[in-house]
Amino acid sequence: MKNLKTLIVILILSLVLVACGASEEESAEPTAEPTAAPVEEAAEEEMDEEEEMGSIVDIAVADGRFTTLVAAVQAAGLAETLSGEGAFTVFAPTDDAFAALPEGTVESLLEDPEGALTDVLQYHVVDGKVKAETVVTLESATTLGGEDVSITVTDGNVFLNETTQVIITDIEASNGVIHVIDAVLLPPSMTAKEEMMDDLPSIAEIAVEDGRFTTLVAALDAAGLVGTLSDEGAFTVFAPTDDAFAALPEGTVESLLEDPAGGLTDILLYHVVDGAVKAESVVTLESATTLQGEDVSIVVKDGSVFLNDTVQVIITDIEASNGVIHVVDAVLLPPSMTAEEEMMDDLPSIAEIAVEDGRFTTLVAALTAADLVGTLSGEGDFTVFAPTDDAFAALPEGTVESLLEDPTGDLTDILLYHVVEGAVAAETVVTLESATTLNGADVTITVTEDGEVFLNDTVQVIITDIQASNGIIHVIDGVLLP
Repeated sequence: MKNLKTLIVILILSLVLVACGASEEESAEPTAEPTAAPVEEAAEEEMDEEEEMGSIVDIAVADGRFTTLVAAVQAAGLAETLSGEGAFTVFAPTDDAFAALPEGTVESLLEDPEGALTDVLQYHVVDGKVKAETVVTLESATTLGGEDVSITVTDGNVFLNETTQVIITDIEASNGVIHVIDAVLLPPSMTAKEEMMDDLPSIAEIAVEDGRFTTLVAALDAAGLVGTLSDEGAFTVFAPTDDAFAALPEGTVESLLEDPAGGLTDILLYHVVDGAVKAESVVTLESATTLQGEDVSIVVKDGSVFLNDTVQVIITDIEASNGVIHVVDAVLLPPSMTAEEEMMDDLPSIAEIAVEDGRFTTLVAALTAADLVGTLSGEGDFTVFAPTDDAFAALPEGTVESLLEDPTGDLTDILLYHVVEGAVAAETVVTLESATTLNGADVTITVTEDGEVFLNDTVQVIITDIQASNGIIHVIDGVLLP
């Protein structure tokens, strides 16, 4: 019995020891900790990564393939928007995409940053971050400009508006995503307007058909500028009416038409500005640089627009396929030309120069006898081939005295045979084969290999381009006979 009790005690102690050992082993094992990060920490890490990426504008600037896009965004004042909080999706045209536009398009857009340029740029931006995996599920997306861009997937390639391909996708930015495209997108409203404009006649065609610009058309034709104003542009033309040309001093138009590559071209190009500048933009300007190279000033007085202070714009915004026409009530003269005219007005007249010179006493006496001094002292312009006293002295003895006895007959005929209408400078004389004189008969012109100029083969021009207020004098060594 005693042995049985002892055995039971030993058994109980064994069980207690086993239980204690097991408990110690369990307590020695480390407690398992949670390994999954909280949702808030993951979101913070994602935000930190986005901030390190840089904004859409930062990425475009750093990339190097979007210099034109960046310049356009800055010009339109959109850089701050696309650098700020978003999100945005930008379909970004490369520099090559902009370069593929018709010549002058980018420059024209940059001249209208708050208008057409902003419209075009906003048409490349969609609100929200739309990754490529979502883009391919859409048929269209509404841009910040309010117009939709269509989306199609063909053979795994994504196209916008049927023809513009997405060539790189999912460039991540802190405020959105960039997808690179191979062409510039144009809003449907803009392309519809361009198509409508293409159906319009050109500036030259409008001027021809209108009927109020016959002199302008003749001048453009003479200067070889009709083709220019019929071609692709855009141009802004301040178009003088026929009445405007008619108000010029008598003989001015005819004189200009005789010098189409010189003064006429300068004046015509002074009426043309590069780009289509509508009236709403004209009134915001103080001046505009013309194709001639000089500026025309612009002022608004009592709601009317004046160029160079005195020339009024009387009709605006006649649309053409290659620009716009504003009608003006007078002909514009380049400042350099008006300055030259003012200088010329300060010069003595042809008759005064002949009197003062001292080498033309016989010519002056003949002009006085024929009552032509007044003509050559008045408004011109004239070109006088002036024989010296030595030239008259070389005539057969008694010839001058005989002519002076018949001042309204042969003397007048001979003197008028030395005068050509218009101021014909030496550089123009040498290009002519003949010139019609006030006598009605032509004088022939030849230039030798040595550069010497002869009239009627034997009379040499010995001094050229003596400027007068009413024309120009070329001195000759013989008397011309009709």
